[in-house]
This record gives sequence, structure tokens and C-alpha cells, in this order.
Amino acid sequence: MIEAVLFWLGSALLVIGGVFDFIASIGLLRFPNFYVRLHAATIGTIYGAVLPLLGISLIALGLPELNGRFIIAGGALATAIILLIIAPVGSHILAYAAHKSKSIEWNPVYDALEEDEK
Repeated sequence: MIEAVLFWLGSALLVIGGVFDFIASIGLLRFPNFYVRLHAATIGTIYGAVLPLLGISLIALGLPELNGRFIIAGGALATAIILLIIAPVGSHILAYAAHKSKSIEWNPVYDALEEDEK
């Protein structure tokens, strides 16, 4: 019984992750500037990669006939945790570097970073 619940929950996470990847790819094509596209890419990375990895770990835990299921589930879970830490940091570094270099043409109403530098 619990194996079926883990399988269907993991499958649902895989599908939801695919939907988030699809939405993020549309955002990358449709959004107007670098910063908003970077947001779409980060959403795609976090939800489109982490949710399927969590789903894979649940599916692996729900298959008792699978040899090494704990290794597969642990590896997927560790990868998901690493992605949860690295993806937002990488996006923040990219946005900060683009703002610092002034290579992106962007006219904000209020720029807190520029005021902090003064």
C-alpha cells in the first residue's frame, strides 16, 4: 500500500516539475529583460529540477525490489539539497554582476544597490 502511495506521489512530483520547466522556458522566451528572464531561469531550476529529484527519491523508496534503492534515493535527495542552495546563489551572483557592470540597459524607478554604493 505504501509503495503505491510513494509511486504516485513521486510521479506527481515528476509531472509538476515538468510543468514548471515548461513554464520557465516560456518565461525565458517571453520576458522583456535580463533580470526577469533570470528569475524565470531560477524558478525553472529550483522547481523544475528539485521536484523531479524528490519524486525520483520517493519512487526509489517505494520500489522494494530495486537493489540499491536507498543509494538512489539518497543521491537524488542530496542533489536536490545542493541545487536548492546553489541555484539561488548563482542567480544572485549573476544579477549582481550584471548590475555592477552596467552592461544591461535597465531604468528602474528605485535602485537600492546604487544608493548603497554611494
